[in-house]
Order: sequence, then structure tokens, then C-alpha cells
Amino acid sequence: MNTSTLPKSSLKIRGVQYRDLSAIASLLQERLSLENNYRFASLLEQVQKYQSCYGLLQFSQMLPSSWNRDFYVYVAEKDGQIQGLIQVAPFNQNRSTWKVELVIINHNTSLSHLLIGNCSIGSQLLRYCFEKIWEARTWILEVNINEKSTLGLYRENGFSPLAQITNWQCDGEVLAKLAQKEPSLPNLLPVSNADSRLLYQLDCVSLPPTIRQVFDLHLEDFKTSFLAYVSQAIKSFWSKEETIKAYVFEPQRKAAIGYFQLTLSQNGAKPHEANLTVHPAYTWLYPKLLTQMASVIERFPSQCLLVSSGDYQPEREEYLEKIGATRVEQNLLMSRSVWHKLRESKPLESLNLQEVLQGLKPSRPAIPTHWQPSPIENPIYPSSPLHHQSDEQKKGEK
Repeated sequence: MNTSTLPKSSLKIRGVQYRDLSAIASLLQERLSLENNYRFASLLEQVQKYQSCYGLLQFSQMLPSSWNRDFYVYVAEKDGQIQGLIQVAPFNQNRSTWKVELVIINHNTSLSHLLIGNCSIGSQLLRYCFEKIWEARTWILEVNINEKSTLGLYRENGFSPLAQITNWQCDGEVLAKLAQKEPSLPNLLPVSNADSRLLYQLDCVSLPPTIRQVFDLHLEDFKTSFLAYVSQAIKSFWSKEETIKAYVFEPQRKAAIGYFQLTLSQNGAKPHEANLTVHPAYTWLYPKLLTQMASVIERFPSQCLLVSSGDYQPEREEYLEKIGATRVEQNLLMSRSVWHKLRESKPLESLNLQEVLQGLKPSRPAIPTHWQPSPIENPIYPSSPLHHQSDEQKKGEK
């Protein structure tokens, strides 16, 4: 039988359903056996959580967008099998910037399934999100510089590099040495919604203008609503985590000069994570803030600490190298606007100026005409209403 005469099934991209969770979990476990990727592990943990409780997935889809910010998953299905998936999430409160968390393709399928028309499954998943999530104006992502195929996929779909992000790991010995020192931070204060303006100003001054424009963070992004607080408390209880936020206040300038958010694993199942922001003029805070975090971590089960830095933060990278932290991953921060500019089909240098301005030439030579003054501009013109008005005024004076 000739297989070329068989009808070809089309690729269908849709939102994730409960019946897809087992196939997604097996795909993630297979990829984790080949490479240790924390994004795969995070998604696998969420999938297993929803697998254990079917109603939790249905309930999360009915929650407001401010609650359900981490499980926007779309799958590509063909012939009844999951051929790939994509996970995205809103990056800011007004949802103008979205982040592509990961794109996974099932490489166990045949080549005919991986290539659909002129676009790969990865490109179709990305373009589906670009069209479906209409509120997104900018897309961002992080990709490992060694993942050449994934990097090529993102470049093919219009993403361009913004900065290079390095993930550092501070092991137990490094944290123990830091915890022996005194942090000496008298102006370290806990974070509340009343401090949102201070943190917003600190974020604006600590980011380069191009990255700040892409992130599009506003004052609302540094506030925590009651619903978001309850949602975070439920997630922390479920995952056995604790989050500590604090900032350093400079009383003379009435400004925040340093901030950290520390996510601690209460059972030691995974590494601790730190989000660190320091004013560029107060880089001497790096040793004090890391010492403060190390003293807090000392009360929890022994685990390493993960910290990230950008290539626009040389002082942070220099200090992390000095204390003996290890580079574990180098990523490329990339962005894409929905108003993605296509490459010109013809370079500007090759355009002939005469051809460009041809349509601006007059069709026939101009014919000179006799100039006549306007009646309003010339008061002595006989038909001018101003002339008659002035005559009536003169008669009245007589």
C-alpha cells in the first residue's frame, strides 16, 4: 500500500489537560535523565502535584490571573501523541511582558512528525503563544549558551540577546565561612507594601535602560495583594519553603540601597535561592548582604545557595569569585517584541534616489499667475468690508 496516498494528520496545539499530565511527566523524566535542568525539575514537580490531585488542576484554571501565574502550558498533539510542549508565564503585573520558561520537543518521534510544513514544532508552539496571548508586547527568555539547537530556534523566531546571566552556587563551606562574620547592617528592614516605592526606585537605578524597558516593571509589581499573599502562603506550605525579604535603608538620602529575597528549603530537598539587588553606588554591600543571608541559612538544613548575576554587574561577579562560588550555568537573556522588524529585502544603499523621488515630481511645469492681494489684508481694496466699516466710522465722527 502506498503510504503517500494516506491523509496526513495535522498538528494541533491546545492547552494542557489532565490526560496529558502522565505523558508530560514521562517526557520530563526522560529529559532529566539526560541533563540536569532545574526548569524541567520545577515543571515536573508541578505536574506531579496536579497528578496527585485532579481537582487542584481544575481549581487553578478557575483562579484569577494574579493567582495562576506559573502553569500556562500548551501542548502540540499529533496522531494522539504529545509531540512537544511550551510553558510561559507573565513577567509583570500588567502582563505586558511574558517569559518563555521552556520549550520541549519529543525527539523519539519520527522526522516527519518533527517537521510540519516549513516550520518545526518548536516554532509553531512559539507562534501559537505569540498569537494567543494578545496582551503580551514583549517576550523574554533565558537559554543556556551550550544549547545550540534551542538557541537557534529562538533566534529563528526573532529573539535577540540582551545580556549574559551567570548562575552561581555557594556550597556549605562557603556559607559557613560567611556565617562566622558579623553582617553589621543596622538599617536592614523587613519588606512591606509601604516600601514598594523605595524598591521600585532601587530596581530602576540598578538595571540598564534597555533591560528596564523590556521588563516594564511598575510600582504595582513591588506590592503584594492579599490574594497573592494567600496564594504564596499555600504554595510555600505545599513545597515546604519559606521566603524572607529585607532591604537596606539609607536614612540620609531616604532611599533603599540594597534588597534580597531568600527562598529557603525547610526540608533540604532542593537548594536555597537568593534574588539580590544592590545600588550601583553601594557595591560594598555585597559582602554584608551575603553574610546576612548565610547567617539566616545556618538555621535551616544544610544546602547550597544559588545566586545569579549579569554581565552588567562586574562587582558582584568579582566578589562571588573571591569567596569561592562556582559557576554552574551561563545563560543568555533574550527578548522579542511583537512588533518584530523584518529584515529589509533590499539594502538602503542600493536604492536609487531618483526612483524614490520620482512620484514627488510635478506632472507639468508650473504656470505663473498674477498675484492679487487679499481683501482682508488690504484695507484700501474697494470691496473690503473693513473699508466700508472705516468710512462709516468717519461719518459718525463728523
